[in-house]
Amino acid sequence: MLLKHIPDPPPEAEFRQFIGYHLDHFFLHARPDLTRPQLDELIRDWRTIYPARGHLQTTVYPGVAETLAKLPGRKTTATTKGTVAARAILEQFDLARHFDHIQGTDGFGYKPEPDVLLHAIKALDADPQGCLFVGDSETDMEAGRRAGVKICAVRYGYGNPEALAKWQPDYWIDSLTDLIS
Repeated sequence: MLLKHIPDPPPEAEFRQFIGYHLDHFFLHARPDLTRPQLDELIRDWRTIYPARGHLQTTVYPGVAETLAKLPGRKTTATTKGTVAARAILEQFDLARHFDHIQGTDGFGYKPEPDVLLHAIKALDADPQGCLFVGDSETDMEAGRRAGVKICAVRYGYGNPEALAKWQPDYWIDSLTDLIS
């Protein structure tokens, strides 16, 4: 198993820059010597280990469930995680019921490519110009711009607000609850 050959995890500040990107980015940063077959093996190992952890250290930001329940309109996800993983996490935290569709990145380009957003929008039979994409990473902002939706950057989460600002988000929020006020 190649995962045991990854050096100690980087400090959180360094690790955060990889959130929202495909696993390739992080693993190649940690082990630039990996061949493509080794990288594929490492990703397969991760995709076995990650769900087995049970998301015991995962927490939901305050107000998320309440906001999703009150937020009008149809809602979908557009995540770099696979759809199966995204659905499992949302179900574990009793959030799946708030979404009309759950869309992960399954066999098409990862953010910052707009594919996951375009698949989610198509599943809702929606017009991109009438959609709002809320995200906390540069990949979210770029994917949203490329998909032709309005983008909303969050000042909390994994992203760096200064880096998000370069995408000139249409909206900024400090908490998801800001969407309903």
